[in-house]
Order: sequence, then C-alpha cells, then structure tokens
Amino acid sequence: MRSRTPDRLCAEAVDLALEAAVEAFGEKAVGEHLGAVAEADRVVTHLFDCREAGYRGWRWAVTLTRASRAKAITLDETVLVPGPEAVLAPEWVPWSERLRPGDLGPGDLLPTEAEDLRLETGFSGEDVPPPNSPVSEEMAELVEAEDADVSGGPPASLPMAPTVGTIAAVAEEIGMARPRVLSRYGLHVAADRWEDEYGPKAPMAQAAPAQCVSCGFLVPIAGSLRQAFGVCANEFSPADGRVVSLAYGCGAHSEAAVMPKTPRPAPPVLDETAVEPLPLHPDRHGSVEDTTPAEELGHS
Repeated sequence: MRSRTPDRLCAEAVDLALEAAVEAFGEKAVGEHLGAVAEADRVVTHLFDCREAGYRGWRWAVTLTRASRAKAITLDETVLVPGPEAVLAPEWVPWSERLRPGDLGPGDLLPTEAEDLRLETGFSGEDVPPPNSPVSEEMAELVEAEDADVSGGPPASLPMAPTVGTIAAVAEEIGMARPRVLSRYGLHVAADRWEDEYGPKAPMAQAAPAQCVSCGFLVPIAGSLRQAFGVCANEFSPADGRVVSLAYGCGAHSEAAVMPKTPRPAPPVLDETAVEPLPLHPDRHGSVEDTTPAEELGHS
C-alpha cells in the first residue's frame, strides 16, 4: 500500500534522480523536475519532463529507495511513463470482440467458438431412433417382411433397411443433417438485429405508405421466423435482397401508387351517309362554280 507522505530523504534526492535520468536517457531528453510520488515505505519516484519528439506528455520516472534506518539512497529503476496528457494507443481488444459486420473478405476464415450461444447441437446421423420409430431398423424389417409375404419372396433376400427409411436420410431431406443448428438465443439475436435495421422504427418505415406484410414483392421465409420476417424482392427498394420485418415499409410498396393505364385514342368514325360538294377547279375564278356532286364523278 502506498504511503501518503513520501520519504523525506528519498524525496530530497532530486539531484541523484536527475543524474540517473541524464545518464540513462541523455541530457537533451530530460526536462524539468515535475514532482515526487510515494510508491511505498521509503520508495519514492521522481518525475521529469520528457523532451523527446513524439512523446509529448510523457515523463521520465526515476525510482529511489533506501533501507530501514539507513541514510544511503539507492537507485531502483528508470523508465518512461505516460502523463495525464500523454498520447496513448487505444486499449487492446481481442479480435473476437473487435470484429464487425462486413469485415470478412474473400479467403478469410472466421472460427466459431465451440460453446457459441447462438448454436446448439444438431443431428449428426449417429443417433439411434427408438424401436417404435417409423424409421427404425425393427420397423423397417417388419415392413419388408410384410412386403415379402405379399410378393412371395423370402425376407432374407430384401435389404436390411432401405436408405430412404433411415433417420439420417430423413434429417438430410429436411435440412437437419448438420453438426450444429441455430439455437433459440441465436434466433432472437438475429431477429433483434433485423428488426433494428429493417423494422417499423426505421426512418424509411415511418414515412412509408404501407407495410411489407401487404406488399407483393415480399417473399416468405421458412421456419418460425416467417411469422415476423420475409425477403424483399423489389430491385428499386432500399431493402432489396434483405430480410425485412413484416412491419417495415418503403415507398416502393407494390400497392403504394399504382400507375394508371395509358389512355387509348378512340377509333376513327367514317360517315358514309352525308354528301359534301367539292369544287373540281378551286383555282379558277368565275361567276359560275362547278358544283358537280362527288357521287356523279364516279360515272364520268
């Protein structure tokens, strides 16, 4: 435990501490004396300003000590220590805590901890199903024997258990043949992350005319998460290809603003009942105009 009051003899030995600092670091690097700090009983550290370029705010620390009932001062150590205004490197953080989404690049490998809370043990195909299971060997033999009785062939000629009837084959068909699967905690963490990025509280969703639950571009997903999430398939949406909450929304909603159809012009109307007289020679200027009806021109 540090003593509140520095040892008097060690605290007064400023010249000895300065001489040790100059000998260790050089005269140009050692600045003025900044004070003394009690480290323990009869152990005092003298601080000197560091004049080295690039070490602004750092201090040279020279620790002195003496034995009990002795007046001779002994040099303990000389080191460079940071001061209150020293420029320090950020605190080291393990890579597992320093990694951020998007840091993984092509060729990078991201190891997963053996006790990752986001995962739990899946089905590896080594588990033996119970005897009354539809995919157990006992049930498979029974089915094969019944088939053999109907067909007249001996049961020994049939395979022991068909491949399609094994529990490993069924697990692989429904996507369970994995060493580890997503745990309930992993599902909740993923749902919270998707909800924060593409959820109802996002600024885009706050200004949207409708929610994704009624959008025609929403693609449902499988599993329990389909009750709250889907995948956006609108290339003009900011969430295209992303997992979005059903309560999310954007201006690219399929029913937000339906464009009206282009109006088509009416078909032309041909009136064949009326007769319109036309002059044959409009360039002539006479008192008598040729007003021969158009229908008479067809007989000339």
